Amino acid sequence: MSNRLALRIALLGGLALVLFGLLFFRLWTLQVLNGEEYLAEAKNNRTREYRVSAPRGQVLDRDGEPLVRNRTSLALQVDPTKLPGDRARRHRQLARLAELTHTSPRRVRELLAEGRRRTPGAPVAIRRDVGHYLVYYLQEHQREFPGVSVQRVFVRAYPHGTLAAHILGNVGEVSEKQLEEKQYAGLEPGDEIGQDGVEDAYDRFLRGEPGLTRIQVDAFGQPTRSGHLVSRPPVPGRDLKLSIDAGVQAAGEAALASRGLPGGFVTMDVHSGELLGVGSFPTFHPAAFTRPMTQAQVDALYRDEVLAPLANRAISGLYPTGSTFKLLTAVAALESGEIEIGTPIFDGGSITVGGQEFQNAGGAEFGPVSLVRALQVSSDVFFYTLGWNMWDNGELQRWSHRLGIGREPGLDLPGGEPGLLPSRAWRDSLFAAGETDRPWSAGDNIQLAIGQGDLQASPLQMAIAYATVANGGTVVTPHVGLRVEDAAGRVLREFEPRPQRRVRIEPQFRAAILTGLHDAAQAPEGTSYAIFGNFPVGVAGKTGTAQRVGYEDQSWYVALAPYPNPRIVTAVTIEQGGFGAESAAPAALQILEAHFGKQSSGEAGPNGGSPG
Repeated sequence: MSNRLALRIALLGGLALVLFGLLFFRLWTLQVLNGEEYLAEAKNNRTREYRVSAPRGQVLDRDGEPLVRNRTSLALQVDPTKLPGDRARRHRQLARLAELTHTSPRRVRELLAEGRRRTPGAPVAIRRDVGHYLVYYLQEHQREFPGVSVQRVFVRAYPHGTLAAHILGNVGEVSEKQLEEKQYAGLEPGDEIGQDGVEDAYDRFLRGEPGLTRIQVDAFGQPTRSGHLVSRPPVPGRDLKLSIDAGVQAAGEAALASRGLPGGFVTMDVHSGELLGVGSFPTFHPAAFTRPMTQAQVDALYRDEVLAPLANRAISGLYPTGSTFKLLTAVAALESGEIEIGTPIFDGGSITVGGQEFQNAGGAEFGPVSLVRALQVSSDVFFYTLGWNMWDNGELQRWSHRLGIGREPGLDLPGGEPGLLPSRAWRDSLFAAGETDRPWSAGDNIQLAIGQGDLQASPLQMAIAYATVANGGTVVTPHVGLRVEDAAGRVLREFEPRPQRRVRIEPQFRAAILTGLHDAAQAPEGTSYAIFGNFPVGVAGKTGTAQRVGYEDQSWYVALAPYPNPRIVTAVTIEQGGFGAESAAPAALQILEAHFGKQSSGEAGPNGGSPG
């Protein structure tokens, strides 16, 4: 053998030896060093884990009647990560799914795109409440529909339809951003949480703990005969009992709906802050959020800025309040020493300040009036004068703020707004910034004294202010949550929020104000005597007619009952509803009739006073 050939054989042999050594080392690494790791991965490839969603707790009214419960539904889901990679095949599969679910391919693609944006990597529900025929068909043709499955899910059900929709809120899949929040630690894409209302505020109680099912599968991903390997059942959520009285809630919503105009109402216990009813019109059906919505539904719910059915006007609707604000002006004037209970002020129908004339509604004249009479007939001149006298000392703003105007109401629902309490500092700062054409003036305070001008307040804020006077000075914390219960009805936690603060109101001042409001509701010449004159329960109430630029007059009414020791307050406002006695007062009467279980014996007659 030549030296050249021997050298080639030696090189080839050496190369083979090196390759064999590398192969041996790799096999040794895989089998010895990393053997347990790859064994575990191999076993994992033979198993599939499925999260089992937990049913949410029920939401109950104060008498234990379910307002929200659960039902089971078969949901057709698509896992975008398992769809065919080939674009043509993927489009054909989505087209077949659209045909099977009686929808359009475009809608299916839109749902998938929306799901990817909201929770990347999670299965997307294409349709809920699918029929069993579709389930059987997909099971028989599983290999033709990769990434498609039918899961049994829990869906919220609303036995009373739209009742209390704004209080209840809705449930939806947790978003990618929400998953980063501490309160949602442990959740995964596709899990559902409360997105609004009490579903959101009390989500940690209503949301249960998901279960886990692990099964063994073959090479095609189909379950083997071994079946389930591990099964951990889900833990249902707790039930939430609300302070809401279903009868009061239904009466309030019906009263608003019968007027056919946007508005809101609040009915609250003046001592505890428990909300017996909170309603807004127009409303919506919360069941709409349990299934994919059409574009028309989305537009109606989210893009109609006029009707705005999702807006809760009772807690976030901000308006001038008209003469219902006179209660706050009376408290400020009495407590600051501006007047005494019997101080007379001459009402000649108008006053002129700085060349500007301020008139009574309807041109009425009442002559010499003191506080009680001024509240009964709703003398604007009396309260104009108080606003003028207090324009430079800030007492009207100070007491209004203490009673809750310009503050967040402290409600256990999302959406409570602080509104706007106009003041010298506020307007002067706008003037300095060039955002208004003038600084604070006496006219601003005169307008505020009767609930006009730049004032922005909600029905809930007015209810809190009236409740504070009615209970003697306790600013309650309004709330709808009463307690959390288990499935057997055992109380696990009670909610009794502390008062927000206490305001000292002299008992004689409280009594005088309530007397004036009672005369306004149930004495001849009272502004709402025609509505409440024959109501068998004592009522202290005030009408309000507020002017809004670009709108017809807004109707207000705030009632305290039973007089002289009120237990509840009801505040109602109706946009473009006219005089307070025309729309809001009759709506408040319907609510009080439902609460007390008593009916008015008929209208008191035409002897009503000024519109207020």
